[in-house]
Amino acid sequence: MPFPSPFHRWRPHPWHGLTVGDRAPEVVNVYVEMTPYDAVKYEIDKDTGYLAVDRPQRFSSQPPTLYGFIPRTYCGDRVGALSDTVDEGDLDPLDICVLSERPIERAEIILSARIVGGLHMVDGGEADDKIIAVLEGDFVWGNARDIDDLPPALVERLRHYFLTYKMVPGEDDLEVEVDTIYGADHARKVLQASIEDYADLIGD
Repeated sequence: MPFPSPFHRWRPHPWHGLTVGDRAPEVVNVYVEMTPYDAVKYEIDKDTGYLAVDRPQRFSSQPPTLYGFIPRTYCGDRVGALSDTVDEGDLDPLDICVLSERPIERAEIILSARIVGGLHMVDGGEADDKIIAVLEGDFVWGNARDIDDLPPALVERLRHYFLTYKMVPGEDDLEVEVDTIYGADHARKVLQASIEDYADLIGD
């Protein structure tokens, strides 16, 4: 077997080395950081590209869906400008939650997901949008095209998770709120803004 090409000798950095996807903004690539079974919060280490432990979850709350980010996105000034309440993004890749009928029990994988909406979350005075998507080709959720195609109880479960996952006993002022639930059209605008913010940060 010939020695592999030097371009395939190392895996790409999930944030910079992967692409948004050829069918964006409707369907995007997703790097999964967490599954619904994780009692520890994992997050990509931006310097190395490895998945790192951010913190153990303090309570029994677990993410209701797969959770990760869209490669080559960044929440900066353009994402902040889409908010009615704050002026800047959280300076991280754009977060995304993905519904899958079949259990996916491991993180650090790549998948394709169709954007259907999102949550406008404000964390510490910064826009921290959570895009909501469905696994491409999923036999239960795959036909969803907008947030109204999902059960309201499921969307509320996501909203509740993000309002409570940073709770600390004895501290009431988390400075976290989810003030808007939006559909696919606005979610695609957030994605496009994050792609442009990334280009400003890294360059074309």
